[in-house]
Amino acid sequence: MSAAPLHPRTVVIGGGIAGLASAALLAREGHEVTLLEARSTLGGRVGVWEADGFRFDTGPSWYLMPEVFEHFFRLFGRSAATELTLTRLDPGYRVYFEAGGEPLDIASDRKRNEAVFEAVEPGAGAALGRYLDSAEDTYRTSVDRFLYSSFTAVRPFLVREILGRAARLGRLLLQPLDRFAAGYVRDPRLRQVLGYPAVFLGSSPAQTPALYHLMSHLDLADGVLYPQGGFGTVIERIAALAAAEGVTVISDARVTKILTRPTSRKKPAISGVRYQNAQGATVELPADIVVSGADLHHTETELVDEPLRTYPERWWKGRISGPGAVLVMLGVQGELPPLAHHTLFFTTDWDDNFGRIFGAHPSVPDPASFYVCMPSATDSTVAPEGCSNLFLLVPVPADPGLGHGGIDGGGSPAVEAIADRAIAQLADWSGIPDLTERILVRRTVGPANFADDLNSWKGGALGPAHTLRQSAFFRGSNMSKRITGLYYAGGSTIPGIGLPMCLISAEILLKRIRGDVSTTPLPER
Repeated sequence: MSAAPLHPRTVVIGGGIAGLASAALLAREGHEVTLLEARSTLGGRVGVWEADGFRFDTGPSWYLMPEVFEHFFRLFGRSAATELTLTRLDPGYRVYFEAGGEPLDIASDRKRNEAVFEAVEPGAGAALGRYLDSAEDTYRTSVDRFLYSSFTAVRPFLVREILGRAARLGRLLLQPLDRFAAGYVRDPRLRQVLGYPAVFLGSSPAQTPALYHLMSHLDLADGVLYPQGGFGTVIERIAALAAAEGVTVISDARVTKILTRPTSRKKPAISGVRYQNAQGATVELPADIVVSGADLHHTETELVDEPLRTYPERWWKGRISGPGAVLVMLGVQGELPPLAHHTLFFTTDWDDNFGRIFGAHPSVPDPASFYVCMPSATDSTVAPEGCSNLFLLVPVPADPGLGHGGIDGGGSPAVEAIADRAIAQLADWSGIPDLTERILVRRTVGPANFADDLNSWKGGALGPAHTLRQSAFFRGSNMSKRITGLYYAGGSTIPGIGLPMCLISAEILLKRIRGDVSTTPLPER
């Protein structure tokens, strides 16, 4: 058996945050890395769109788990402070409720949020304190012992810290988040605030394990940050790290096949990839290792020969996608004081809302619970002076059949109708009656765009939902079982959805290639 090459030729598929981070870490490790991105720009779901002086983030817009970003930058001898200009948001976010009344402002620190809860429901402040104590303990345990693990060995988990919490962690895994939160507060509005983090995980509060109440530590205690310039700056900084480590980036390079060669062992090995370049020519690029940061369903069912698929189509039939989304980007004349940087709109009947998205007979909720980001409240560079920048995300079923978005109402009828209803609902609930008349720029994105542009499974906006069967070691491995040298990174593999998770997935990938079965983050430079 031949020895592994000293400087493996490594191809990374996909220039999203996971692909860029993986490429940077592997290049620093000594790999000769080429990154292939199908589109002309990097970022994947972290997109940027500009029109008439407005600049929109077209994907993630919450900067949570700041220590994960800090740790990643420190692996390269940098820090978040040197790479980004971060602003703490206060309020962290605002919530409007269908029943009306004053909106709820969630502050940037724990003590004030305990006071916010107490003002809504006597005794809820102390209850929130207990809830957040549990959330912080669970979060610290998860970061220290689970999130940075590839779950390839049992021994690292046989430690007192985990064994002493095993019974409690088991209960948190088996109880849904909504019932867990109901054990602390009675007011339905407060329960919604505690249950909403499930949406960040591509799931519903009824389907998400209570273990994920750890998310409330992030927004209710840790606080919410914003990188000045928008989330495109995060991609720029990580791309710059990759370039500094010697990564070769080829854009407009759509991979069409992962190539293998026979070996003397049972499994074939990676030999390279085939891709179509910007001129339409077919190119074969040799490789010793391939890392796919693309959607895992697309990788396995489109790029790998059927007999060699670790996750064939039948595996996906028992899986649950996170929600689809209709995105609405609006450039608006004037300021919009009723809205904060982040504003949430919650319907009263959440069971119906989530049932329509995840149920056996999905349909578009109406009215819908949805999210609005107005970065112009914090960042003067994203809109012309005297104007506001709005980004609406309306969760819908993961169904490309709903159609594509478009500019100035030019998208599919279903997508534009969803956008119209959300705009009207926003205007009504927040008290901005002339919102529609003040719109200068409008663009929508639908589930079919996610399917076409990002090869997203079922047109989902996030990735596989974080249900019990799709979390931690149940989520799936980051290494092919049938092809030596094929690995995965990104939100559709471990540890899961979100920018911090994608950064962690890159680090887990490096550890997996090294044969490192530890459960803790790598030592920083």
